[in-house]
Amino acid sequence: MDDWVKKHISVYSTLILSLCYCHFISSRFPIGFFRLISLLPIFYLFTILPLFLPSVFFTAVLAFFITWLANFKLILFAFGQGPLSSDQSSKSLHIFITSAALPIRTKLKNYPSSQLQSKSTKKIPIINNLGTEILASAILIAVLVDYKDKLHPRILLLAYCCLVFLLVDCLVASSSFLVRALVGLELEPPSDEPYLSTSLQEFWGKRWNLTVTNTLRQTVYKPVRSASAAVLGGELAPLPAVLAAFLVSGLMHELLFYYVTRAKPSWEMTSFFVLHGICVVLEFGMKKALNGRLNLPWFVSGPLTVGFVVVTSFWLFFPPLIRNGADAVVFEEFRCFGERVRNWMMTRVDGNVGFRQ
Repeated sequence: MDDWVKKHISVYSTLILSLCYCHFISSRFPIGFFRLISLLPIFYLFTILPLFLPSVFFTAVLAFFITWLANFKLILFAFGQGPLSSDQSSKSLHIFITSAALPIRTKLKNYPSSQLQSKSTKKIPIINNLGTEILASAILIAVLVDYKDKLHPRILLLAYCCLVFLLVDCLVASSSFLVRALVGLELEPPSDEPYLSTSLQEFWGKRWNLTVTNTLRQTVYKPVRSASAAVLGGELAPLPAVLAAFLVSGLMHELLFYYVTRAKPSWEMTSFFVLHGICVVLEFGMKKALNGRLNLPWFVSGPLTVGFVVVTSFWLFFPPLIRNGADAVVFEEFRCFGERVRNWMMTRVDGNVGFRQ
């Protein structure tokens, strides 16, 4: 346990010191090539840091937060763009560190929140509550820890879909809650009820994991669209940009899975996102060709959209994790953590009883 704690402290201390270097040293370099060169050691360090954590779950979390999102934010920072180049981040070290290390989205000052979210007014407020999501995650994890081997494979995969949604939303929402409470930044919500999506464009672009969506939009979609416009024209330029964003997302997920499994990539994860990128492009083309002449009601398009995401995840997203036993390792970590918490609580209760006696 002591070694476990020491490794975590070492990794997180290295992370904070690296971001201090970015804030105090790299920011002094001119925007562009020279600042990018000054950040190269940090890109390398943030890529290898997850390899030093002893926990599979925390390895995945750190890789998502740092190897992917923080590195992409620093790329934007090198060119004077993104959240790390804002007035608040450039002047305040603690805001710079939290903006870089956590998956948060600062609320834009010039646009009300209602304009940044999906136009749909269909809501299920209780599911959007962080406390409810944490409780639902804990219950689902407890069930899977005890009964995973007894569940039908399809039921198990469906439970995994729910758990991924809950865990990602809880991680991002918890980060936003902490930053809002400790730093006082006004933040955008991490997602907008993706289970109510009526199209793949809406699911990936406006509802699911908006922090990642916004990061990919700035680092991949916009540059590729600008480059494509000179060759294909403004009307077709978004199509290769969409495909590029999904391809990069797939490659980053492949890297995250490598950190967790340490197995040779099977490229199923990349195939999952490339498939969805192609489907988004086809969906865009069909809507434009039909020009609104065929609009399915939301109670038809919604289940079709969510069903497609779920079925393709059964096919391509989860098999690499299950095949390499990463899911079993994560649940074992959850079980051990639950036992430690239960033993700690029992010790506290016994101590209080003994004190009263």
